[in-house]
Amino acid sequence: MLFMNRQNVLNLRSFWQIQIIGWCCFYLFNLLESIHSFLTKRESIDVETVPIVLMFLGSFPLRPVCRWLLRQSRSWIDFELKAAAAAMLTSIPAGCAACLILRFSHPVPWHAVVATVMWSFFILFMWCSLYFSIKQWQQSSEEKERLLRAESEVREARLLALRYQLNPHFLFNSLNAVSTLVLDGNAPAATRMLAQIGDLLRTSLDSEVTAEVTLSQELAFTEGYLAIEQTRLGERLRIDMAVPLETRDALVPSMLLQPLVENAVRYGVAPLVEGGRIGIKSALHADRLRIVIGNSGRRGEGEQRKNGIGLGNTAERLKTLYGTDFEFSLGWPETGGCEVVLELPLRWARSLQEASPCAL
Repeated sequence: MLFMNRQNVLNLRSFWQIQIIGWCCFYLFNLLESIHSFLTKRESIDVETVPIVLMFLGSFPLRPVCRWLLRQSRSWIDFELKAAAAAMLTSIPAGCAACLILRFSHPVPWHAVVATVMWSFFILFMWCSLYFSIKQWQQSSEEKERLLRAESEVREARLLALRYQLNPHFLFNSLNAVSTLVLDGNAPAATRMLAQIGDLLRTSLDSEVTAEVTLSQELAFTEGYLAIEQTRLGERLRIDMAVPLETRDALVPSMLLQPLVENAVRYGVAPLVEGGRIGIKSALHADRLRIVIGNSGRRGEGEQRKNGIGLGNTAERLKTLYGTDFEFSLGWPETGGCEVVLELPLRWARSLQEASPCAL
């Protein structure tokens, strides 16, 4: 209710600003157009002033009439016909009143009365048409804004739903790893891993849920996950990270790296007795951010898992967030192992903050 009242006040203020400025400009235009008559024929300025003032006053009752017509009329022609009738009913008393006032200073013939009424009718009818056009434009703009807002809310809801799909998946895998450590009799490692899982989940729950975060934030979360895996796998898991500073402020989808790294560990490192290596690299290419996540597992390991939850979820979120403006591929290089390559539109956290208003 408070928002609606505030919006009505803003609309009313906007109307009066346009109303006053428009009539003042129209009045000045008529004065400039008639300046030759004022200088040569010695006509009084009130010949232009009085009719325009009365037309300005006549537009006051026309506003509620036009608002009512906008709600009742089903077509532009219907509105214009009814607006013409309202303008005629308003222009007759306005034109006649103007002529009566002007008679106090100089005689006014009857044909001047008719001309003044018709001129008032034309101006007031154009005022109604202009009012109708502005209101239609406002309604169209508001409708487009509502549609864009609704689309944005639907997209954000979809992104959040896809992100929340990852949490139980990650939790299940982590607790299964803890269970394995307990069964193996490695209680200290299981206890440490439970504490790490708790810290990671607390970080996930305490942080603000957003569609995008900086690459440095995403790396911090992923490193927390890798610490859990290193507790489980020990020296079998080796990590290579090559993430230059110039890429760390770039925006990436929230929870982008963790499910991809989890897939790399689960299918490319954990099944191997000798373990393996996980690599995370990033680089800038023109207006793109390139991220490569690879493992040193044997070719074909996890190949049947390329449509798993982690990869499928990531592909859906990228499509929802960027449309078709991204690249996401899974491949097996000749040198061995498997790698996921991402190329995203380059967006910066600092520029996004500068573009956003401070208060909403």
